[in-house]
Amino acid sequence: MKSALKPLIAVALVCVAVIGAGLCALLTPPKTAKKVPAAIPTVSKPAKAPEKAVKTAPETKTQYPLRAVLGFSVENREIESFTFGNGKTRLVLAGGIHGGYEWNTVLLAYSFVDYLTLHPEIIPENLAITVIPAVNPDGVYKITGRAGRFGIGDVPDGSKEAGRLNAHNVDLNRNFDCNWKASGVWQNKTVSGGTAAFSEPESAAIRKFVLENKPAAVVFWHSQANAVYGSNCGGNMLPETREIMKAYSEASGYPALSTFGQYEVSGDATDWLASIGIPAMTAELKTHETVEWEQNLAGVKALLDHYGNKNN
Repeated sequence: MKSALKPLIAVALVCVAVIGAGLCALLTPPKTAKKVPAAIPTVSKPAKAPEKAVKTAPETKTQYPLRAVLGFSVENREIESFTFGNGKTRLVLAGGIHGGYEWNTVLLAYSFVDYLTLHPEIIPENLAITVIPAVNPDGVYKITGRAGRFGIGDVPDGSKEAGRLNAHNVDLNRNFDCNWKASGVWQNKTVSGGTAAFSEPESAAIRKFVLENKPAAVVFWHSQANAVYGSNCGGNMLPETREIMKAYSEASGYPALSTFGQYEVSGDATDWLASIGIPAMTAELKTHETVEWEQNLAGVKALLDHYGNKNN
């Protein structure tokens, strides 16, 4: 009997073991997988564009001369000017108010344009120089057949009197507003002073330029009296006019004379300038044939020294 029970007991023990293992499995909580935190997504910054180099405009140096057109003649030719330097004190040099009759004053003015272009260093920093080669371009054209620049070869032989007046047959140096008269005098001749002071486009252009720019002094070149003349309009000469006359005369060798006494002059450009308080003088070349360069260069340099030193 005991031997028969042994197999049954063994089977029971196995069952108990199996059942116990199952119960343990059921009662033991399952192991959970360890959570790995999700990676935080990173947002990549866009690549920074390379900085562009800021280009600065190069400083531009003013190129002289500065050419301007002050106005137009009766026949629509330009009255041109050339300015050198940017100082506050302006000097004006003007030629050719009597056109082709005094063609050498026009060439003298253009010679100064060329010289100052090549030698800007002679101009003091406080000065500006404006050169007006031909106040009467129609009169120049009548003799030379050219507008603007011309050469000595363009000047014909013989009388040049026909080129003295403008295209209205007005003497422009009788058309300014100082003792103006409709009929003026030149040598022993009667000449027209225009219908009124500044009736002519050429003289009106000079007036506009002067009033807008208020020069410290003005020189008009003429020929052929061989002298330096001052200016006044029915009164005493400005003290500054006497100073620039003296400076120009001593440097150039032209005699200095207070007044032009050969005949009555009405409506003169320099006298009008005196009437509005601007020192002005006339430099008369010796002849109608040459520019007398060395003399006038010395005279102009004396004025540059005078006004350069005045403001230092």
